[in-house]
Amino acid sequence: MNIKNLDLNLLRLFDAVWRTRSVSRAAELLDLSQPAASQGLARLRRLLGDGLFVRAGSGVAPTPRAERLALAVQQALATLEQALNESEVFEPGQSRRTFRVHLSDIGEARFLPELMAVLRREAPGARVEAAPLPHDEIAAALDSGRIDVAIGYLPAVADTQRVPLLSDRYIVLLREGHPFAVRWRAVYDGGERAASPLALLGELDFAAVRTHSDTLRILQLLQLEGRLRLTVAHFLSLPAIVRNSDLGVLMPRSIAQGFVVHGGLEIVEPDFPLRDFTVSLHWSRRFEADPGQQWLRQTVRALFAAP
Repeated sequence: MNIKNLDLNLLRLFDAVWRTRSVSRAAELLDLSQPAASQGLARLRRLLGDGLFVRAGSGVAPTPRAERLALAVQQALATLEQALNESEVFEPGQSRRTFRVHLSDIGEARFLPELMAVLRREAPGARVEAAPLPHDEIAAALDSGRIDVAIGYLPAVADTQRVPLLSDRYIVLLREGHPFAVRWRAVYDGGERAASPLALLGELDFAAVRTHSDTLRILQLLQLEGRLRLTVAHFLSLPAIVRNSDLGVLMPRSIAQGFVVHGGLEIVEPDFPLRDFTVSLHWSRRFEADPGQQWLRQTVRALFAAP
């Protein structure tokens, strides 16, 4: 095959399909219609004389030829993008760039206030679009440029560059004066040696957020799924619910402390499994040299990374 017949966009399409194992998801990442993606893939198949991908379940699987091509295509695209980006200059004070960031709802509350304060001072024309993505889409979204960075506790997201930002732990948030909190302090302070602190959690009813699988996993490990009385879409609705009920909720301590200062709430800290976790900043090696993304990463690290 003569390379002069090859459209670079076909390689981008190939890479997106290979990463997502789905023509429709690849089309989404590249802002293409599904017919356009299918036509492009058909053209590449004809040029290479290979099917490249075959149907597998609800998606596609690469052929042996596609597997051999994948690494070379990724390296070629990364080299080209890095060379193009090196000639760019990012001037925060003049930029009108939109930065796209993966954050959960609770991550937005934790990170955006300070980040937006810096942008207001240093890059007043820049914009930020924050939105949560399914964990299995984050790496591909970073590699395609759909998002610039991802921030969160994302242990399942592989093939990304990352740097730890902060350590946190899950606690139980309760209304102030909750009988469970009184009982917990009596046991925790040694007043009732016969009781097991973790066993006490079986006396409490819980609320949880359906998208935060780690808190649900903790309840499962403690065999407390049967005590789950309320499931909601967002963490930020829970303080008002907890303040006016006998429900407890597992959430990061750093966020809970911000709720407690407004009154009517208190924290207990059981030593349950998966309690401690690290929040990291993730990005793609493909955009390592992008000056705007470099500035964003440096800004986030300066604000939140532990010294």
